[in-house]
Amino acid sequence: MIVDCAIYHDGHRTEGPEDFSDALDTARAAGGFVWIGLHEPSEKEFEHVTDEFGLHPLAVEDALKAHQRPKLEVYDDSLFVVLKPVLYEPHSDTVSTGEIMVFVGDSFVVTVRHGDGGGLAAVRHRLEQEPETLGRGPTSVLYAISDSVVDHYLDVATELQTDLEELEAEVFSPDGGGSRHTASRIYNFKRQITEFRRATGPLALPMSRLAGTGAGSTFGTGVPFVEDRARPFFRDVSDHLTRVNESVENLDRLVSDILSAHLAQISVQQNDDMRKISSWAAMAAIPTMLAGVYGMNFDHMPELHWVWSYPAVITVMAVMEVLLYRLFKRRGWL
Repeated sequence: MIVDCAIYHDGHRTEGPEDFSDALDTARAAGGFVWIGLHEPSEKEFEHVTDEFGLHPLAVEDALKAHQRPKLEVYDDSLFVVLKPVLYEPHSDTVSTGEIMVFVGDSFVVTVRHGDGGGLAAVRHRLEQEPETLGRGPTSVLYAISDSVVDHYLDVATELQTDLEELEAEVFSPDGGGSRHTASRIYNFKRQITEFRRATGPLALPMSRLAGTGAGSTFGTGVPFVEDRARPFFRDVSDHLTRVNESVENLDRLVSDILSAHLAQISVQQNDDMRKISSWAAMAAIPTMLAGVYGMNFDHMPELHWVWSYPAVITVMAVMEVLLYRLFKRRGWL
């Protein structure tokens, strides 16, 4: 469905014709641009937009099917950028991603959004409050969307760091590390970080190209439809993204370390349990052996008719038990 369609001239929103082709012609005649926003459009709904703006079929296919990696594609008549906004639910410790496809061309911007997160109404409203920025043309829209998505990455990384510290405290607590649910929580948390990385990692190269520092931007050759004066803004976004990716790497490494520590903690605890069991078994072996020897029903048995045999055996059992208990206690097995 079409969420919004507007013409911008000199950084201000102006009224224009509702038809796409007429809106584009009006925007070009006035030296402005048109911005059309769509949310999960059907193939039929997007067909009209494709015909009017001359979008490349491969990019259109990606925009309709979604489930794309963050990327930057350059076509003859437009620039196609895929972004993946991230939404983190602290109550369920889950990371979910949406998708924003941005087509940038001569005097037009078409945004296609998939998923519940990553709404662009706030971005559009903020841009409309900054005529100087919006007056830079379609590039300003691409920058504002990228900046909003990456800034939210920083917020999500901070929330994940906070939850990781809580998980770490639980693992190393005196009674929490041995919980049977702890390992599953750690593994689930690692999966969420992996999902986060799928959104942030592949975006590094597109942002570098937009900033004029990545592959395809050497020898002063920039990305088409992106003005040179916009490069410093994309460099700022690229720097923020680098911070995010470093945070993600640190989170992933810490989770792996916590999982290893938790498994080692369980192994040590199991060894302690086995030593205790072995100690008690050794202590139980002495009375079992003596009782087994003196429990045989024979008439002619050494010491069979000795009056003090029973107290003597009990005394030997007690002395041996005390000696073994003190030995195991001194070694820390009990």
